[in-house]
Amino acid sequence: MYKIIEREQLTETIFKMVVSAKRIAKSCKPGQFIIAKIDEKGERIPLTICDYDREAGTITIVFMAIGASTYRMSSLMAGDSFRDFTGPLGQPSEFVTDPIDEVKKRKYLFVAGGVGTAPVLPQIKWLKENGIEADVIIGAKTKELVILEDEFKKYSGNLYITTDDGSYGRSGMVTDTIKYLIEEEKKNYDVCVAIGPMIMMKFVCLLTKNYDLPTIVSLNPIMVDGTGMCGACRVTVGGEVKFACVDGPEFDGHKVDFDQAMQRQTLYKSEEGRAYLKAKEGDTHHGGCGNCN
Repeated sequence: MYKIIEREQLTETIFKMVVSAKRIAKSCKPGQFIIAKIDEKGERIPLTICDYDREAGTITIVFMAIGASTYRMSSLMAGDSFRDFTGPLGQPSEFVTDPIDEVKKRKYLFVAGGVGTAPVLPQIKWLKENGIEADVIIGAKTKELVILEDEFKKYSGNLYITTDDGSYGRSGMVTDTIKYLIEEEKKNYDVCVAIGPMIMMKFVCLLTKNYDLPTIVSLNPIMVDGTGMCGACRVTVGGEVKFACVDGPEFDGHKVDFDQAMQRQTLYKSEEGRAYLKAKEGDTHHGGCGNCN
């Protein structure tokens, strides 16, 4: 059992929990995820790690209550426990394994949208701990949906908050702020990391491609089972079949076929759609096909 140490409601539907998971906290890296399961009958829920404390042996997760399982999870309180809390899973962020001298030469821009703000936090925290300050754009629909602002202020070089309705920070989409920083502020970035809704990441990539700005995205939003066996997170990257939970969740955003991935997401939600995809994709439908590492 994995005890919940802290529980905080960030917005009407977004929750933050600090969970005791010493083995995961000891070895996890930015970019990786865990799978949480409330009880024996509960659904497996993959969630990118929001933060970790190696000394305390804790993992922080942030999630939105949008379905039956996450709604049940949101009702858990400090003192309650998860039946299963598995990880770390997936591949760590690229810069974690790159030579640190090379990483220090790069200028990073992070673009976080909605609940995708959470997995950006351990990345900028890791960079800060290694003497690197990154610029960060946080995007939300309204002021009430902006999360983790105080935490980001501690670790980011410059923090830009934008809301669709203009109720807080800059008005407009995150792409508007990217344009402003590059075209008006004349900032030069070497790498952009975008994490958020699929549609947001798609349009960020379309924009950064115009600037020849390499962009990394996290495809955590399309994961379901988290082990590559359900086939939900099958995606085409650079013309090759990949699985977000095994090969990722981070990929070169300019190579991801977002339109195919989003269409597939819609189909996968129905039993008929899953059957269609299985028949159409054959042996490459599941992560056990040998196409993933």
